[in-house]
Amino acid sequence: MATPDLPHLTHDLPAPVHADLTGAGDAGHPPRILLLYGSLRPQSFSRKLALEAERILRHLGAETRVFDPATLPMLDSVPADHPKVQELRALSLWSEGQVWVSPERHGTITGVFKNQIDWLPLEEGGVRPTQGRTLAVLQVSGGSQSFNVVNALRVLGRWMRMVTIPNQSSVPKAWQEFDAEGRMKPSPFYDRVVDVMEELMKFTYLVRGRADYLVDRYSERKGAAEALALATASGAASPSPAKA
Repeated sequence: MATPDLPHLTHDLPAPVHADLTGAGDAGHPPRILLLYGSLRPQSFSRKLALEAERILRHLGAETRVFDPATLPMLDSVPADHPKVQELRALSLWSEGQVWVSPERHGTITGVFKNQIDWLPLEEGGVRPTQGRTLAVLQVSGGSQSFNVVNALRVLGRWMRMVTIPNQSSVPKAWQEFDAEGRMKPSPFYDRVVDVMEELMKFTYLVRGRADYLVDRYSERKGAAEALALATASGAASPSPAKA
C-alpha cells in the first residue's frame, strides 16, 4: 500500500523474496543500484525520473547511488584520473545493477548521457566495470511517446556486456507527468516505472552471485590457455599444477 514517500502506490508492493531468487554466491546485502541520467537542465525530467525510480528501489530494499554528470568533462579532454571520472568508475564497480535514464534529443540519447557511458571502459586492469551487471532503461520525451532512446540504450547495454531486463519505460510529454515538487503524478506511466524497478530488483538477485559463471566464455578460456602455454614455453610462467 501507499507509503509517505510513495503516495501513488495503491496496492501492495513487497520487496522481492531474497531467498527465492539468490544463488550460492550471493553476498546477502541489499542490491546496489547506480542510476545515471542525461540532462543538465535545472528542471531535468530525466533527473526527476531517476529520483522517482530511486525512491521505488529503496522501498524495494535496494541501496542506491545517483551520479551527477554536471561536472564530468568530455571524454578525452582530461586524463582518466580526473576525480569525476574516478567517481563514476568507482560507482559502476560498486553497483550490481544500473538504471539508465535519458531524454530523447534529435531522435536518440543525449550527449550528456553518452559521455558517461564513454568514460566507462570495457576493461580496466583486468576488471570490467559493467559486465554481468543488470540494467533497466528508461526515457523521457517532450512530445509523443517514442522508443528511440530505450532502443539505443539497449544497444549500449549489450555493448557494455550488461544483462538488460525485458521491461522498460518511455514517458511521453514528461512536462505534464511531474508536479511542482518534481514528483511523478499517478498514471499508467508511473505504474510502468514501478514495474520496471520491481523487475530490475528480481533480475539483480537472480544474476548476482552467478555473474562470473554467466559471463564465462569459451573463447576467453581458450585464449587464456593459449597465452599461458606460450608463456610457459618461453619460461615466463610456470605450468599450473594438475588437478586431482
